[in-house]
Amino acid sequence: MKSKSVGILTKPKFPEAKTTLQGVVTWLRDRSIVVLLDTTSATLLGEQDGVQKTQLAGKADVLLVLGGDGTMLNAARLAGERSIPILGVNMGGLGFLTEVRLDNLYPSLDRVFANDFIIDERLMLKTHVHRHGETVARGVVLNDVVISKGTLARMIELKVAIQGQFVTNLRGDGLIIGTPTGSTAYSLSAGGPIINPAVQSLILTPICPHTLTHRPLIVPGNDEIEVTLTSKADGAMVTLDGQVGIAMTQGDTAVIQASDHRTRLIRFPESHYYDVLREKLKWGDG
Repeated sequence: MKSKSVGILTKPKFPEAKTTLQGVVTWLRDRSIVVLLDTTSATLLGEQDGVQKTQLAGKADVLLVLGGDGTMLNAARLAGERSIPILGVNMGGLGFLTEVRLDNLYPSLDRVFANDFIIDERLMLKTHVHRHGETVARGVVLNDVVISKGTLARMIELKVAIQGQFVTNLRGDGLIIGTPTGSTAYSLSAGGPIINPAVQSLILTPICPHTLTHRPLIVPGNDEIEVTLTSKADGAMVTLDGQVGIAMTQGDTAVIQASDHRTRLIRFPESHYYDVLREKLKWGDG
């Protein structure tokens, strides 16, 4: 990769964050590669010229993420329309999205700059929340959009339509609309299936449904999903990738569909999705 600049996002809470960041920055600069640090990373190194996270993807040719899956989700949203490649370095427990282990960081960077990698394109969702005909919130996610009850609220009631067709009135704690990438996140905990990210589909997973016949539903990746909050539920929320929360009131509708943009993850040819699943979920060795 003839990368002129690398933007770095760090999760500073990891014990190795500072020393790893110092090492990576030195390694890249020694190779005449421009390093752009988000303000958190710059502060960690005592540098003054940090870039706002929201501007990082606009200025960098590739994003290097030192953290866990949460930091990767943040990077995916930041990469947004530019869809620049993202390389995730795992600083915590094994992640589904972070490709590189810390002890393999520099050989992996060498391979990236030698073009010895493949790009794994992941479906993203774009969401609009409508209130009285106005768009009150919007966002793009890699994992999921979750519509859920507040902490003290009773069950909420949601009207679900797909491609303009009424599907169901769902009563329960909420609904997860996820991508295949998000199928191993909250949806999995709520009883949803695992979907290989190569499958272009969306998944609707009810959270603690009142009617036990409500089951996860997999639909084509280009379908438009409309979810309207029909109950009067104080505290109901739309949550994007578990990181951005938007309050919902009765009558609000969340419209969810595949984004035109994809998250582009840097992956190495010998690493396989099923290896990650087996290790992460502690399946048998075969």
